[in-house]
Amino acid sequence: MKRVFLFVMTNIAVLIVLSIVLRLLGVDSILEERGGGLNYRNLLVFSAVFGMGGSFISLAISKWMAKRSTGAVVIEQPSNDAEAWLVQTIGHQAQAAGIGMPEVAIFPSDAPNAFATGARRDSALVAVSSGLLRNMNRDEVEAVLAHEVSHVASGDMVTLTLIQGVVNTFVIFLSRIVGYAVDQFMRGNNDRGGPGMGFFLASFVAQIVLGFLASTIVFWFSRRREFSADAGGARLAGREKMVSALERLQAQTQPAELPEAMAAFGISGGRTRLGRLFATHPPLQERIEALRSG
Repeated sequence: MKRVFLFVMTNIAVLIVLSIVLRLLGVDSILEERGGGLNYRNLLVFSAVFGMGGSFISLAISKWMAKRSTGAVVIEQPSNDAEAWLVQTIGHQAQAAGIGMPEVAIFPSDAPNAFATGARRDSALVAVSSGLLRNMNRDEVEAVLAHEVSHVASGDMVTLTLIQGVVNTFVIFLSRIVGYAVDQFMRGNNDRGGPGMGFFLASFVAQIVLGFLASTIVFWFSRRREFSADAGGARLAGREKMVSALERLQAQTQPAELPEAMAAFGISGGRTRLGRLFATHPPLQERIEALRSG
């Protein structure tokens, strides 16, 4: 319930901010003042503000959202040997990767998982689940941490946000064009008034369909970057440790789940009912084989 509330309130806040930005840019309507046709300049600005703006606002508040949606607690001062080792290990890896020291946190979950997020390489967050600390030995945990630090060092969060923003922009832009064309066809060539209900319904359906198809691009990049992060983790912690960590994850019967907004940033993406094209992570066996053959 808490996650749903945060999701709804955050999206309302984003909509308000982006609406203000549109007003400041002088975009009050995507329609021409005369004739009711589409104003393509305004439509492109509208699409870019909501497509790119929404993605980058989400990135900017990603650490805040991650902490609250997962219940992650940042280690300000280590209270035991395990927390001290965790902070020290990430500190050494961050230094080796050439990034600033990330915030280190633990979130409550029986499933072994970890994630990294943040808008900047030098101010990121790396969090691990309590289940990961219980179910893995320190060599395996070290490899998981190295995988996440590699994501941060490669700027994967920013790159994924940029790709998502571009995709969103084109989906919004094209869906309105489809909606307008369908609306004009339904109303006939002699009716040149403003858009009717057909425009809104067709735009809504087109945005869902186009968004569904375009998301395969984002998921493809997400899967590719997992191989890169595994390779980076192997360089920081050692190949055998990275392989051992992935094998341990593979042996888990319980899917390692994260909130939807964090799924692409986890060490393991769990399962998807929609097939490989819509998976944030490649199969663990493929990742293991890639490390061994590399």
